[in-house]
Amino acid sequence: MPDALEVAAEPNRRRLLHLLAAGEQTVTGLAGHFSVTRSAISQHLLLLESVGLVSARKEGRSRYYSLDPAGMARLRTLVEQFWNAELDLLSRDAHLLAARNAAVPPGPPVPPAKDPS
Repeated sequence: MPDALEVAAEPNRRRLLHLLAAGEQTVTGLAGHFSVTRSAISQHLLLLESVGLVSARKEGRSRYYSLDPAGMARLRTLVEQFWNAELDLLSRDAHLLAARNAAVPPGPPVPPAKDPS
């Protein structure tokens, strides 16, 4: 099963999360914002629900979706951990590159180009 970060990375599902940030909505209401079928939106929502990012409730024939605060908090933690790790690697690489450049003596000066005329 994919993790929440992987599921939320898909563009349609990211857009669904943004739309749900405004509050609870029906599948039909959400589907109106997309060019894909209502069935496709339902499948995206079920996947978001399976990883705990949204919750659903049924009222009559309608299914209402909303963000799951605990799931969104876990997603935020995952994103922060990812970026912290990536920034640590970038910082380490920059320091290694700077140390390598400082250890290499400069080469001979490059003579100016001769005028072809």
